[in-house]
Amino acid sequence: MAFSRLRAKLISGLTLLTASCVLISSAAFADIVVDTQAGQLRGFKHEARNVHVFKGVHYGQDTSGERRFKPALPVAAWDGVRNADRFGDVCPQGGEPGRRSLERSEFLPMSENCLVLNVWAPANDSTDRPVMVWLHGRGYYAGAGSEPLYDGPALAERGDVIVISINHRLNVFGHLYLAEAGGEAFAESGNVGLLDAVLALQWVRDNIRQFGGNPDNVTIFGESGGGSKVATLLGIPAAQGLFHKGIIQSGPTRAGLPAARAVQNAQTVMQRLNVSSVAELQALPFETVLASVTETGRTDIALSPVVDGLVLPADMFMGVSAPSARGIPIMIGANKDEHTLYAPDSDRNMSEQALLDDIANSYDDRAEFLISQYREARPDATPWEIFIGIRSARFTQGSNMLAAVHQASAPVYQYVFEFPATERLRAAHGSEIPFVFSNATSNPNARPGADKVEDAMSDAWIAFARHSNPNHAGMPNWPVYDLESRAVMVFDVNSRVENDLRKAERLAHERVGIR
Repeated sequence: MAFSRLRAKLISGLTLLTASCVLISSAAFADIVVDTQAGQLRGFKHEARNVHVFKGVHYGQDTSGERRFKPALPVAAWDGVRNADRFGDVCPQGGEPGRRSLERSEFLPMSENCLVLNVWAPANDSTDRPVMVWLHGRGYYAGAGSEPLYDGPALAERGDVIVISINHRLNVFGHLYLAEAGGEAFAESGNVGLLDAVLALQWVRDNIRQFGGNPDNVTIFGESGGGSKVATLLGIPAAQGLFHKGIIQSGPTRAGLPAARAVQNAQTVMQRLNVSSVAELQALPFETVLASVTETGRTDIALSPVVDGLVLPADMFMGVSAPSARGIPIMIGANKDEHTLYAPDSDRNMSEQALLDDIANSYDDRAEFLISQYREARPDATPWEIFIGIRSARFTQGSNMLAAVHQASAPVYQYVFEFPATERLRAAHGSEIPFVFSNATSNPNARPGADKVEDAMSDAWIAFARHSNPNHAGMPNWPVYDLESRAVMVFDVNSRVENDLRKAERLAHERVGIR
């Protein structure tokens, strides 16, 4: 089943979740006007929480036409007061889930005028709140900050923090590397999607005090592709100083796309579109350009941040942390059963032979060894559960590898989410998001113990954003990660700390790698 449909199934199970996900119309407007450097914005009071909301705030200008594939310009100044009561356009993408929002029953429109952000700010007076900037998931190919799972008012109210989500360029618009085809003017084209995020963080630096936030205490956080964006921004010098902490949820990316491969990708796209110049690419309708790589969701070629020697000078966490990442505290972790989101139900009764055949497709003659090590760590597991564990390693063991690198240069706190948020999918990819956003217990189908998990996780994320340390009174002491203890916080009904969790699995992947 396609990833977008699988993720939609998870969302449908988790986003019955929010009493806070109420529909808000312009009738809910109060006269909440904030001055920004570009002009005045009118927000509104959330119907259910003591939070002010500003939606669809432009931080950058339209990126269509001659601005396509180039770094975006800051939003232009305006006269009068702009209403910020509707989510903005989503960036061009295939598929449907990233276009759904809380605000409207229909899909949000797509356009290249999509550089918008959303702000949830507690309504009481303050000028010194921590700021938490969310980077959405769905890889680099789709998604939006307006998706239902990312609803921010509960987290903002609970933690007395400002929560921001952003849209930025994606897929062929955000990561088509045209330096060879277009010359110096397009030297940054392979990374303009993340340069959009840098521009959004500059907007935060310049404007967030007007919303009660502290620009010197900014945390970026994200899940899946969003976690990867956090990891990559840690390696981008232009982002240095714009954020002060990072939280990487199920996105332990350590390296960027090699430039040579990115050049080949650009050649492929131009051949498919039968164009010979970047100017021709800029002149095409965005629908045509998008259709050259996807119509249904994922792109059929790798389009992600490029090690271009300029925006992203080198890999972020291969052997050592990038210079721009050093000294930045991070939280990093993954979910025990990540791969249940992708695995068809028909696999649940797999035999031992089917397990061996599947793992051998990736690990060849190392499959038997790898399975044996997982058996040691999980003696009561079924073949399907072993399969899920091994296929989840790109997240779980990938987090181990990134943590092991970065702990040499900054405090690292590692976690594993093990609470079975849904009976069928267990602790699947993305299932921790409602607990982080303090929305899980609003779900009428929340499983027993969800309140304990939400309290532990949401308060840990808030504490880290506030103090660079996730510890709080509602959970056991969470030590920093080091290579001696390899301490991991396990989030479950009774959260606990374990040292070198599933050591046999870790050592096995250090020997055979991750496929």
